[in-house]
Amino acid sequence: MIVLGIETSCDETGVAIYDSEAGLLADCLYSQVKLHEKFGGVIPELASRDHIRKTLPLIDEVIEKAGISPQDIEGVAYTSGPGLVGALLVGAAIGRTLGLAWGVPTLGVHHMEGHLLAPMLEPEPPQFPFVALLVSGGHTQLVKVEGIGRYQVLVESLDDAAGEAFDKVGKMLGLPYPGGPHVARLAQSGDPDRFDFPRPMVNRPGLDFSFSGLKTFARNTINSLRDEEGELAEQDAADVARAFEEAVVNTLSIKCRRALEETGYKTLIIAGGVSANLRLREVLEEAMTKVDGRLFYAQLKYCTDNGAMIAYAGCQRLLAGERDDLEIHAQPRWSLESLAAI
Repeated sequence: MIVLGIETSCDETGVAIYDSEAGLLADCLYSQVKLHEKFGGVIPELASRDHIRKTLPLIDEVIEKAGISPQDIEGVAYTSGPGLVGALLVGAAIGRTLGLAWGVPTLGVHHMEGHLLAPMLEPEPPQFPFVALLVSGGHTQLVKVEGIGRYQVLVESLDDAAGEAFDKVGKMLGLPYPGGPHVARLAQSGDPDRFDFPRPMVNRPGLDFSFSGLKTFARNTINSLRDEEGELAEQDAADVARAFEEAVVNTLSIKCRRALEETGYKTLIIAGGVSANLRLREVLEEAMTKVDGRLFYAQLKYCTDNGAMIAYAGCQRLLAGERDDLEIHAQPRWSLESLAAI
């Protein structure tokens, strides 16, 4: 089955074509980072308008890149939620319309299920069951996964997601939007021994995440380092970035270890934008080696929002017989546990 996937949940316009027999045929991505950068964050209305402008040209491009014609497409999958409702409606309206025009089934896909299944696009995909760490700008969750649709959310962040905390600390350090990747790059030149930031909620049992206190600790440290003119020295900024990154990564690693002990599983996957963080991958690789387990993640371009993960997830559910009705579905909030097992 050949499926067109459309991702428009936030500030990335992603489209891809996935073949259930041949694998991923092509994918294209347009990032709105430059559009939102001057505002220091995503402006929902601008995001929606840019999705309208870019989605159809990208679909034409990905079809040509895949070397197929529209008549070869047998299904359309689009991100139905969670996300920005205006942005979701753009992808949903386009996807549903193309399905009607081409006479093929369509299906709204859960954005986080797309992330969770992104490692399946790799040459050596993980096998069920496993624990998934979904870590992005909007979500930080640990999920027990027994199969597609068989999800139990073990925990999610009580406040800021890890990616959100990265972005906010990046802003405190005067770095461009989105702050997370810039913080990670700056941290590479930081002194790992200068500051010791707290590891939130690791001194108590359980899996709960909370990053707001760590963010406040970073803010207070930054303010204490500013000179009389309010400026922050470059090395001071790098040292703070390193300490913050280490605190987040170590906290995530400890919680992942606890989740694996609780479930008895030996396989961990990480997905979402923050899974692209190289330090996180390094620390989790070391942790999994110690417990004779395995770590899986998607290649870097499939960690952030993309159409390939939506095409793959949609293809699996379309093959299982799931179909949309004639309504256009957009769900800004949508529980992962509410999805049907296939």
